[in-house]
Amino acid sequence: MGKVSEKIARYSSILREILQQHANDYGPGEETEDKIIVDTEHNYFQLARIGWYKGRRLESIILHFDIKPDGKIWLQTNWTEEQITDELLRKGVPREDIVLGLQPPEYRPYTEFAAA
Repeated sequence: MGKVSEKIARYSSILREILQQHANDYGPGEETEDKIIVDTEHNYFQLARIGWYKGRRLESIILHFDIKPDGKIWLQTNWTEEQITDELLRKGVPREDIVLGLQPPEYRPYTEFAAA
């Protein structure tokens, strides 16, 4: 296993932990449930909320990460109140391996994280 594939495996485990923690924190509502969706072939990770809320169908992505082939974690969606990047840093992911994909490309160089 090469360095990048080892990093991807480690980051995959970290992202699963984060998704599970947030699924546990929010927990299911009366008519909603949280689903962790992981595609290990494409390194795609999501926490989705699905169900009914106030008489309307709800299908919402709460968290979405991708791990790109270069081993960088792309934060694509964060609808939590948490600073997910802080969680990644606490778990040992260096800033240069975190890309804020939810930011427009022209703003990424001005963040504390990787531009791409």
